[in-house]
Amino acid sequence: MDKSEMIARLDQYLPEKRIRHSLNVAKSAIKLAKLNDCSQEKAEIAGILHDTAKYIKLADVEGFCKKYNIYLDEMEKNSTALSHSALGAYIAMYDFGIEDQEILGAIRYHTTGRANMTKLEEVILLADLIEDERDYPGVDELRELSYKGEIDQAIAKSFDNTISLLIKKKSLIHLRTIEARNFYVKKLKEKAKLSRRELENK
Repeated sequence: MDKSEMIARLDQYLPEKRIRHSLNVAKSAIKLAKLNDCSQEKAEIAGILHDTAKYIKLADVEGFCKKYNIYLDEMEKNSTALSHSALGAYIAMYDFGIEDQEILGAIRYHTTGRANMTKLEEVILLADLIEDERDYPGVDELRELSYKGEIDQAIAKSFDNTISLLIKKKSLIHLRTIEARNFYVKKLKEKAKLSRRELENK
């Protein structure tokens, strides 16, 4: 299936507003892919398809999982905000014929993230947060970091923002998100330490 056919089929899964979001994510993903030595083609496809399960109702999640033999953890079973990324990967595979594991992984982890993400997973996670129509406190800083090529810093910042918001709302935080945040904060600290050593040795 080519990309125009994928876009044409989105209205079977998403309302118009969410289709616009998906196409915006695809555009942002292409820009980020160029900056991060990543396949623009795969980034565009993952952006187009990343939210296809967004409107599956919580009551229907269990049946969907049984049909496709999908494992969800307890938090994902009780939250469509979390489960839609896992289910979306299966829709991409079975309904849109996507076999590429990188694309499926980028869809699978675009909500929670995970430690040591692939470049494509990083691109889709950020593209979802900074696409042109996103408007929330802190989005401009995140866009600036992302488009300057400071991807690790942008990802760490995005997790800090997400975790702060969830704490304010007294919501549960998925362990993958915490592990991912810690991974990128540690990576940034190690980079800073290495830079200091290089300066000292000059």
